[in-house]
Amino acid sequence: MGACLGVCSLLSCVSCLCGSAPCLLCGCCPSAKNSTISRLIFTFFLFLGTLVSIIMIIPGVEKELHKLPGFCEGSGSVLGVQTHVDCSSFLGLKAVYRMGFAMAAFFFLFAILMVCVRSSKDPRAAVQNGFWFFKFLLLVGITVGAFYIPDGAFTSVWFYFGVVGSFLFILIQLLLLIDFAHSWSQLWLRNAGESNAKGWYAALCTITSIFYAASIAAVVLLYIYYTKPKGCTEGKVLISINLILCLIVSAVSILPKIQEAQPHSGLLQASLITLYTIYITWAALANVPSQACNPTLLVRNSTSSATSTQPLTTWWDAPSIVGLIIFILCTLFISIRSSDHPEVNKLMLTEESTAGAGAEAVEHGEHRAYDNEQDGVSYNYTFFHLCLLLAALYIMMTLTNWYRPDESLRMLSSPWTAVWVKISSSWAGLLLYLWTLVAPLVLPDRDFS
Repeated sequence: MGACLGVCSLLSCVSCLCGSAPCLLCGCCPSAKNSTISRLIFTFFLFLGTLVSIIMIIPGVEKELHKLPGFCEGSGSVLGVQTHVDCSSFLGLKAVYRMGFAMAAFFFLFAILMVCVRSSKDPRAAVQNGFWFFKFLLLVGITVGAFYIPDGAFTSVWFYFGVVGSFLFILIQLLLLIDFAHSWSQLWLRNAGESNAKGWYAALCTITSIFYAASIAAVVLLYIYYTKPKGCTEGKVLISINLILCLIVSAVSILPKIQEAQPHSGLLQASLITLYTIYITWAALANVPSQACNPTLLVRNSTSSATSTQPLTTWWDAPSIVGLIIFILCTLFISIRSSDHPEVNKLMLTEESTAGAGAEAVEHGEHRAYDNEQDGVSYNYTFFHLCLLLAALYIMMTLTNWYRPDESLRMLSSPWTAVWVKISSSWAGLLLYLWTLVAPLVLPDRDFS
């Protein structure tokens, strides 16, 4: 919390963070749209909460959390059942869950507050785009209050909120990835056509080959490390199903009918989707609750407490690190970019408005955040905050490896719930990508250009 208060004092020195938009930016900042700046600062709040969560699961810090007054009180009852769980063994999970709750509550509050804001003329738009110092104080206040929530059923119930929110955020990730892949392919093919240079085609082939080679290598490693000649049937089935589905979407993407309907469709998009699907498969297998079939399984029980002299099992594994990187990229993507495809903009509710565009961006040589939403908002405020809410739940689950206390309430374990949520999200993503390929054939009367 000291780090939070330090940032708080820094923010107080920046005058534009205390007023309503549009505000005067620092001299070193370029002129920018007010809507973009607001999204970036809210994303910064999310990243700040994520950083605090990461700090709290560092073993040296986690060992000190039991000193927080009341933090281990109320741990003797879970779902109304009296237990004898050593709270100090689960301090990292408890801290991350409470930080996740605070961020989710913060963004949910603004999602409700910003319902049906149509333009910056709405008084609520000033709250969305300004008063950052007071918003920061609000987030700190909610965070402090969250650490005084008694355990009871909180951790068990909030786990399922995290599962649902993470599933939805993974779908958003897949949607953004599909859009990014289509935009990437269209840009390079357009450059190749305009310049008549073979280098662009060579680059396309090279990147596509790298993605497929990485996917094949990853599949081989999954079979080696997450399956056994005898047993581990679930792992073999899940890897094989996703491999077959990836081969199907790759083959469909280059069918003559698909190419005729969508000339920019190709293997670059399919290779990127394949690589991401294999990553999701890896992340799912890393949650299989069997040491024999999951060499990366992390185990904590109530006898290895955070106050003991024994080294703690780290919360981190490779899938979590990759998931954290993807989380950062996707939230930045949501914050600063609108899609090149109107259909995606419509679905994501991020269609850019040209209202007030740049006419008053620079006045008398001063760098300003100009209001580009006088005639209409450039993104849906409520939907944006809901995306950050889901992102907060996703990072909460990622940082804790989707673990929860087992039925005996004496050990943190990885449930099958995490496995099936991740696998089902990968199937949903593949079906979504397949639909983007066949939609022009199925609905020929609609414009998918």
